[in-house]
Amino acid sequence: MASALQAQDLGPVPKFLEPDLERVELGQLLFYDPILSGNKNISCATCHHPKLGTSDGLSLGIGEGGVGLGAERKITQDNSPEQRIPRNSPGLWNLGALEFTTFFHDGRLEADPSQPNGVRTPLGTDMRRGFQSALAAQAMFPVLSPDEMAGHYSENEVSKAVRLGLLTQEGGAWDLIAARVAGIPEYSQRFEDVAPREEITFTAIANVIADFIAFEWRADNSLFDRAMRGEASLPASAQLGMTLFYGEAGCSSCHSGWFQTDHSFHSIAMPQIGPGKAARFENHVRDDGRLRVTGDARDAFAFRTPSLRNVTLTAPYGHSGAYAELEDVVRHHLDPVVALRNYSVEKAELPEFDGALDAQAMQDPMHVEAIAASNTLAPMSLSDDDINAILSFLGTLEDPAVRLGVPKTVPSGLPVDQ
Repeated sequence: MASALQAQDLGPVPKFLEPDLERVELGQLLFYDPILSGNKNISCATCHHPKLGTSDGLSLGIGEGGVGLGAERKITQDNSPEQRIPRNSPGLWNLGALEFTTFFHDGRLEADPSQPNGVRTPLGTDMRRGFQSALAAQAMFPVLSPDEMAGHYSENEVSKAVRLGLLTQEGGAWDLIAARVAGIPEYSQRFEDVAPREEITFTAIANVIADFIAFEWRADNSLFDRAMRGEASLPASAQLGMTLFYGEAGCSSCHSGWFQTDHSFHSIAMPQIGPGKAARFENHVRDDGRLRVTGDARDAFAFRTPSLRNVTLTAPYGHSGAYAELEDVVRHHLDPVVALRNYSVEKAELPEFDGALDAQAMQDPMHVEAIAASNTLAPMSLSDDDINAILSFLGTLEDPAVRLGVPKTVPSGLPVDQ
């Protein structure tokens, strides 16, 4: 019975990376340091802040061309982004668990032993060697995105390199950023301490940032975890919600295991808002999901199953952040096609952005019906009490573990998002 779920039903207890603390502390400084962005004004933490559940609190974030944090982040009128970032910023919880080997909403970066570096990425043969894990590799792709961290046109040496397609090559964007870090005495000394006589490369930077992420946001001591270990009991409403989750509601058919994810890809007719995912030369407004990675028509509009750990902290929800409220996205699962057709962009959390095409994809009946046709979830009927019980259960997955926290200063001397 789901109400008597035991640890063995969830599979083996997760194993985690156990990084060296000195490397973790170095990674912490780099994670919060804007030195990694083209204009030295955005850090990893801008879109993955602990105050915002390791995300940014927005449906579609604002990187370059914005000021502020979370819902207070606004577009700067004198240097506005070319477009909204097309996908929601995912949380970083438990990425140090060894089972997390696939990253981004479409899984375009994943561990792959057949690749020379053990990681398959959009860069293909241009990908550098030296990344210690897929987690390290994915952490460093946002610095190559003009709207996320690199900057626009000819604003800085990094954005110029990106615009010319000089990314991982010698003298490209990654080398330029690494040289910045190497030129700061405290970083130079700290890298010498953790890896004597080794050059400060972009892969070295990525590896210590991954160590920090793995250490900082290990969240495996929630009420749910303690109950599974026999150390606590769930409230009656949460127990009912867990029974539904692993039983009649069928949530665990995708949200399985200790972290409530099968690490696979599914289409559930999730609404698309914003500019969609396209190359610079494409002019369509849509997001094909996993299809863009595999080329397989069966993967159209399929996205990676997110872990539900700390799901109460990581709103908005969906690959495009279509739902700002947890209850709304839970109800979407009851009848995805009807929810898609009735969707309104008012359910999202989007700061003002002149000229943004936020609702355009949902105003195209052919596009909406294409998403609807890809849906793989059958309709189901749950009462309001059932929904409330499931929400109560999801609350027991909360463990807002933060170990080192936000540093007051960073070696570059640049401002830190607090």
